[in-house]
Amino acid sequence: MKIHLILYCPTQWGQTVFVCASENSGELLPLACIAPGIWVVETETLNRKYSYQIWENGQIFSREPAGSHSLPGMDSSNDLTILDFWKDTAVPSYFETEPFRHSFFRQEIRPMPRVELPDTILFRVESLFLEPFQELILCGNKDLIGDWKADAAPRFIAVAYGEWWLPLPRQSFSEDVEYKLAVYDKSTNEIAFWEAGANRRPEFADASIVNLDASSLQAPFKASGVAIPVFSLRSEESYGVGDFPSLKKMVDWAALTGQKIIQILPINDTTNNHTWRDSYPYNAVSIYALHPVYLGLDEFPLKDEAKKQEYRRRGDLLDALPEMDYEQVMALKRNYIDDLFSEIADRVLASEEFRAFVEKNQEWLFPYTCYCILRDLNGCADFRNWPDFSIYNASKLENWIEKENQIEREKDKIYFTQYLLDKQLSDVRDYARSHGVILKGDIPIGVNPFSVDAWTDPQLFNLDTQTGAPPDDFAVLGQNWGFPTYNWAEMAKDGYAWWKKRFSKMADYFDAYRIDHILGFFRIWEIPRSAVHALLGHFSPALPFSKEEIEAYGFRFDEESLTFPSMREEDAKTLFGSNYQEAIGTFLQKREDGTFCLQKEWATQARIQACFSDEKPGGNPSLMEQLLLFSDEVLFIRDKRQPDRFHPRISAYLSKCFSALDEHQQPAFARLYEDFYYHRHNEFWKVESMKKLPELLHATGMLACGEDLGMIPACVPEVMKELDILSLEIERMPKSPNVAFEPLHKIPFLSVCTTSTHDMSPIRLWWTEDAELTQRYFNEVLWKQGNAPAECSVELCE
Repeated sequence: MKIHLILYCPTQWGQTVFVCASENSGELLPLACIAPGIWVVETETLNRKYSYQIWENGQIFSREPAGSHSLPGMDSSNDLTILDFWKDTAVPSYFETEPFRHSFFRQEIRPMPRVELPDTILFRVESLFLEPFQELILCGNKDLIGDWKADAAPRFIAVAYGEWWLPLPRQSFSEDVEYKLAVYDKSTNEIAFWEAGANRRPEFADASIVNLDASSLQAPFKASGVAIPVFSLRSEESYGVGDFPSLKKMVDWAALTGQKIIQILPINDTTNNHTWRDSYPYNAVSIYALHPVYLGLDEFPLKDEAKKQEYRRRGDLLDALPEMDYEQVMALKRNYIDDLFSEIADRVLASEEFRAFVEKNQEWLFPYTCYCILRDLNGCADFRNWPDFSIYNASKLENWIEKENQIEREKDKIYFTQYLLDKQLSDVRDYARSHGVILKGDIPIGVNPFSVDAWTDPQLFNLDTQTGAPPDDFAVLGQNWGFPTYNWAEMAKDGYAWWKKRFSKMADYFDAYRIDHILGFFRIWEIPRSAVHALLGHFSPALPFSKEEIEAYGFRFDEESLTFPSMREEDAKTLFGSNYQEAIGTFLQKREDGTFCLQKEWATQARIQACFSDEKPGGNPSLMEQLLLFSDEVLFIRDKRQPDRFHPRISAYLSKCFSALDEHQQPAFARLYEDFYYHRHNEFWKVESMKKLPELLHATGMLACGEDLGMIPACVPEVMKELDILSLEIERMPKSPNVAFEPLHKIPFLSVCTTSTHDMSPIRLWWTEDAELTQRYFNEVLWKQGNAPAECSVELCE
C-alpha cells in the first residue's frame, strides 16, 4: 500500500520539509514543494505515529512534537492520500489525565465505521476534547452537510479519546462546496461555537483522508469544585461522623450545582493509641490502609435487629453532638465491625471478590495487619518497644500467626474491614464519574515516625530527623510536624518504587490529587530529632557553607560562639525576667567572656522539654519556653552529614546574637544570608525535583495539584509549569507582593484557586475576624459601596 502525504506548511525560501517516518529510527523522508506552502511525498514505509520537521542550512529549523500525527486504524488495501497540517504544539499533558478521560471529556467511544475507499472521504479530527453534552459537526452549504442547518448537519463519531471520524461520499464534494466545523450543544440544541477563519473549501479532490485542524474549537477548560473533609459529612445514615457513602450525597449536590470536583482530606488510617489524638488526618500509620472510621455501617446491616436498633440509637446521639466525639465514634465502629464480622465473615472471606482484593493488596495488607495487632497487644505504636518484633520479619510473623488461632481470626477481621472500605470507596468513585464529578485526594508529605512504613522500610527514612516548615507570618518559630524526612538517595535505588506504589494506590480511588507541601520534592525543612523549635532546622538537600566560603563574605567565623547558643547578660535578664535567677542557677553557666551558655545536661531542646514535662503539676512552663528560646540563639547550624559545613540559621537577623554583632559583621552576615536563602540553591533544587517528580507523575493517570505555599524558591513555579502540575492560589494568601488579596486576573491558568485552605477559616468565619480587612475586601474586591455587613450573607458568598 502506497501512502501519499500532502502537508499544508508555510515555509521560507531555502527551507525543506521532512517527515520522520519512524520515531524510533529517526528515518527522514524529504517532501517536495508543489506550490507555496504545499509539500508532498509518497512512501510505503510510514510508522503508525509520525511527525514533520523543517530544515534550513543543513540543520533543524523547527520540528513538531514527536508523534504529532497518526495513521487511522482502518483496514484498507487501497492506496491512501492523506491531507495533513503543521502542528506547532503538543497536546497539553493534563488532557491525558484521568479526570478528563473519565469525566470532564467523557464521550461514548463507538466502533470505527467502515470506510469504502475510494468512494468515500474520511474527515478526521485528532486531539479535540469535548464535554459529554457536546458534539462535533460538519456543517455546510449542501443538503448532505446540513445546508447550514445545525440540526441537519452530520455528526462526527468519537472512535477514540479525542479522535473523531466522519466518512462522507466523495461525489457530494463539488468545487462549490463550503463548510465549517462547529461544536453543537445537545443540552440547548444550538451551536456553541464555530471554528475560526473563513469557510473551508474542498482541495485535492482525490484525498482519502482529510485531517482537519480544529484547534480553534478547543475551549479553555475551567471547573468549579468543593473541598470538604469526609468526617464533616454527617447525615441521617451516619453514626457520629461522615462516612464514604455520605460522599454520594455530596456528588449529587455537586452535580446539581454544576461542580465537577470534590476534594477531601487524607483518609488513611491514623490509629496510634485509640484516643482523640489519632484524629489528625495527616499523621497516617499506613500510606495504603483506609481509616475504619469512614466505613458506612448502614450499607452492611446487622441481622440481629435488637443490636442494629441499639447502634442506631447510639449513632443518633453522636450525630446530635455539636462536635465529633472521635473516641466514642471509633468505639462504636469497632463494636459494629466485630458484630458484623461474626455474622458474615465466613461468607465474605470465601468469596472470589474478597480473595481477589487480598491477592492484589497482600504486599501492604499483611504488614499493616501485623502492625495493628502488635500495636494493640503491646499497648503502643512505637515498634522499637515491641519485644519480639521490633524489626519487621515477614516469615517470623507468618509463623507466629499460624500458631495462634485468635491472632489468625484478628488478622482476618482486619482484612475484612479493609475489603469493605475498599468496596465502598470504589463504589463512590464510580458513582461520581457517572455523574460527571471526580474525587480529588490528598497525599500528605510525611508519615508517622512509628508507622507501618517506618517499621517495614526504615532505610527509606531519616528517623533521627523530623520535618516541618521554616517560619512565616503565621508561625514565627516555624512548624515542627514530627515526621521523619525521606532518604531520597535510598529511594532512588529502585526508581522511587515506594512513592510509585503509593501514588498507584491513590489512583484506585481518585482521578486527581493534591501533593501536600510539594516543596518537599525540591527540598524539605529538616529538624534534628533533638530540637523542638523548627528554627533549628535547615533545608535538605542543601549546599551548606564551608568556613572559607563564610569568611569570603567578610564575616569572621568563630565556630564556638556562633554554633552554640549564648547570650549577653543584659539580653538574658530581658529574656528570663522574673525567672532569671532560677535560669542561671539551674540551667545556664557563665563563660569567660561574660556571656551565658547552657549547661551540658541541657544542651538540647528535647532535654529541656523532657525536664519540664516530667515535672509535677505547678511547674514553670514559662521558664521552659524561655529556655527553648535561649537555645535558638545561634547564627549557624552545623550540617549533620558534612560536619565541617554550616547553614545560616533561618530568621537569624531577628535574634539577639545577630544584634550583638558589630557594625561590620551584621552587613556581612546579611549578604551571606541573602545569597544562601534566595540564590545559592535555585538550580540545585530544580535538578533535585526533576529527578523525582517526572517519574512519580507518570506512575498514574491522575491530575496533579501541588500545594506550593510558603517560602517558594524561584525554580518551583518553573518546574510545575513544565510538568503541568496545577499550582494552589489562595485569594487571601497572595503570592504577589504588597497586596492584601491575590488579584484574580494574575492567577495562572494551570491552578486551583480558592478563598482558603483546610488550615484556614472558611469565608463566613473569616468575615467576622478582622473588621478592617473585611471592609477592604468588601470595597476593593467585591466592589461594594458603604460599610461591610457584620455577617457574610449567602448573596455575598455567591
